[in-house]
Amino acid sequence: MKKYLLSLLCSSVITIAMGQEREFKNEFGFKSDNDSYLFYGQDRYYTNGLFIYFRQATDQQKNSPAIEKKVFEISVGQKMFNPYSGQAPDPALHDRPFAGYLYGGFAYSWFFKNESVLKGEFQIGTIGPSSLAEDGQELLHNLVGFYEVEGWDYQIRNAIGLNASVQYTRLLHRASNQHTDFSFDGNASVGTTFNSAGAGILFRAGKINQLFNSAITNSVVINKSSTKKRLNSEFFFYAKPQLNLIAYDATVQGGITDNNSPVTFDVKPVVFSQLLGINYSTSRFTIDYSVIFKTKEIKSTAKGHQYGSISMYYRFN
Repeated sequence: MKKYLLSLLCSSVITIAMGQEREFKNEFGFKSDNDSYLFYGQDRYYTNGLFIYFRQATDQQKNSPAIEKKVFEISVGQKMFNPYSGQAPDPALHDRPFAGYLYGGFAYSWFFKNESVLKGEFQIGTIGPSSLAEDGQELLHNLVGFYEVEGWDYQIRNAIGLNASVQYTRLLHRASNQHTDFSFDGNASVGTTFNSAGAGILFRAGKINQLFNSAITNSVVINKSSTKKRLNSEFFFYAKPQLNLIAYDATVQGGITDNNSPVTFDVKPVVFSQLLGINYSTSRFTIDYSVIFKTKEIKSTAKGHQYGSISMYYRFN
């Protein structure tokens, strides 16, 4: 009986270990942004965002020698913006327009063996009532028993969104103990909704994988890889201070051809942001919590802003 129990225990441990080392090429999950995740009692500016993602790694045996992995991504998302509150019936007091952005997107990422990452994305969507942001916020407030939403009659008017973006990440230094590293991270967006650029330094500390196998770059999916992951799971803290240059934001200024939005403002050209987060990831699951702090973004009486973000992903074949 003892031998049987010992054998069963050993086989269970082996099974779990093998399960942890399995490779999955598909990933499905979501990211939710909300200022209530900071338990701060505010409901303003960028107040809510919900994004759903599907990612798949292509056959890595077909890649060129310099490329470790390629991943394509399909996404849908919605962003909601309020002035100082979601209950703001007087437009004369608004310090930011009510606005929404609804989109579908396609992205493709190249992960290089030298631990640099290049990602390109295209989104098509809409701002204005067609974004369904008013309906979404009213539904959310009704479900959780929040106050009655007022003021969306003065939201940014309808305009189509055609937007392209590129992001580049590159490892700068990793400590000899493999527990901390620094990477450059830069991005640029151009389109009818957003025109901006940003650059920052990404810091990770803890149990970390290579950038081409890490949850921080959404690259845990694997399809016939010849490069072994350093770790079967990750658990790390991360931070990214970033300087952003803002040329245009239709959710603040109205669409490019829009002269009818009742409330608009100009944007601040320079915005500093600070990202802090914690991430746990296995070959099967990822869970992530982060907080984002931003300096003042709008030329009005609006203040700086902060919100929280929760992400969860599941991988499969």
